Amino acid sequence: MPPIYAIPFEPVRAEVEHNKSRFISSLSPVRNSDEARAFIKHVKLEFPDASHNVQAYILGGGKNVTDYCSDDGEPSGTAGMPVLTVLRGSGLGDLVVVVTRYFGGTLLGTGGLVKAYTDATQEVLKKVIKADRVAVVVSSISLAYPLFDRMKLLIQKNAGFIVSEEFLADVTITFEMQREYLAGFVKQAMDLSSGKIEIMEIEESEKLVKLI
Repeated sequence: MPPIYAIPFEPVRAEVEHNKSRFISSLSPVRNSDEARAFIKHVKLEFPDASHNVQAYILGGGKNVTDYCSDDGEPSGTAGMPVLTVLRGSGLGDLVVVVTRYFGGTLLGTGGLVKAYTDATQEVLKKVIKADRVAVVVSSISLAYPLFDRMKLLIQKNAGFIVSEEFLADVTITFEMQREYLAGFVKQAMDLSSGKIEIMEIEESEKLVKLI
């Protein structure tokens, strides 16, 4: 099933200039408001001498979102809301953007500020690699030596990643695989071994996977 909304794969940054004012846009994927606030704090610490650090984030996506924005001292409605408006129209979710401004000595006016913060957000979005958040499972499989090579190929065929291999009386392969592929792999592995294997799930987590 395709994702309801895409997520940025990794943090990105861009910069634009308007009438000698610098606007540095920092974007990052986040899973919750705590991560969003932590990223905002990180950017503020990175640019402590900036005139403003305007913020906006969206959690969730599609029609089910939680969002937030702050003008951070710019005139009301000229900064945070333009950034958030661009994010809302991007089709992305679970992301935070901080636009850092270094004042260049020329007042931009209300319209100029809206344009500058809009442009800065659009510029950083151009660098985003889209991803989907998927459930991945680390599992182990114990099998006889003659099945080793064919089982490795089967894991790779199902988009699995081999974490480790242990060679004792039997071979134990520890591997990571997306949850949606695991049930099909288990059936194939049982067929390959005539049921003479042991598969155990170790842990489940989430991972960002690039969308092609």
